[in-house]
Amino acid sequence: MPPTTRVLTMLSNQDTLIQRIHRELLDISDEELELELSEDGHNLDALFDEHIDDGSEKEARRRYFAELFRLQGELVKLQSWVVKTGHKVVILFEGRDAAGKGGVIKRITQRLNPRVCRVAALPAPNDRERTQWYFQRYVSHLPAAGEIVLFDRSWYNRAGVEKVMGFCNDDQYEEFFRTVPAFERMLARSGIQLIKYWFSISDQEQNLRFLSRIHDPLKQWKLSPMDLESRRRWEAYTKAKEIMLERTHIAEAPWWVVQADDKKKARLNCIHHLLDQMPYEEVELPVIELPQRERQKDYSRGPVPQEIIVPEVY
Repeated sequence: MPPTTRVLTMLSNQDTLIQRIHRELLDISDEELELELSEDGHNLDALFDEHIDDGSEKEARRRYFAELFRLQGELVKLQSWVVKTGHKVVILFEGRDAAGKGGVIKRITQRLNPRVCRVAALPAPNDRERTQWYFQRYVSHLPAAGEIVLFDRSWYNRAGVEKVMGFCNDDQYEEFFRTVPAFERMLARSGIQLIKYWFSISDQEQNLRFLSRIHDPLKQWKLSPMDLESRRRWEAYTKAKEIMLERTHIAEAPWWVVQADDKKKARLNCIHHLLDQMPYEEVELPVIELPQRERQKDYSRGPVPQEIIVPEVY
């Protein structure tokens, strides 16, 4: 490649990276903006006028937020139905590092009751857990009646990271594939609905997301040595993923692949699909009335000691 062409390519890649970091920063601000929009009565125009100048980008984000709020409203209805019917749901989120699993989990749980909908994100097994039946540490996180559990990575670690990084041997790997269909069918027979999502991103997209994390001080903590090694072993992860989908796609718990190069579309598509997986209906809730506060004639509120008050710096 001629020197001039190499320079132009480097400049083009740098421009792309800068644009990506800008979008990532916008995505971070969106989490706060989502709450602002909700508290502001969904006054999208007023808030976007403050944050975005570009008209096309403003319109695209307006549509995203409007649809996100609509879907989150449906998730609240689903939650009420799950509680009323005693339904039990497990949702697995798998995918490459930086595929956007955490982002969609955050949007699903954002407005739900954490006592009803909770997230299980298990760390690497300790020495004791490594001697247990492989599925044992996951079983304790399964839902009771009226609960939804979202696994941010799951027992499929054995089919992915453990296989690629050599954390399990061939016998353990094959035993996993012999056992997991029976395990998941057992969950289904016990009344647990199991939904499995794989978030799929391209080679180029993961590369850009990793670079944006490297250059973003607020996100550098997300990059572990394991993440960086997974980048080097892209093809090995691809092969492991293909084997996993082929050998664990069963009628009782099929895999669903979310195209995730566009984070916002992936979130909306996943939540929309999730809602379609359950025959929920709106539950009539009791009317809530705020009771009058009781007032006692002999009650007098005492002063707060000045030394324990947090200084009002702001």
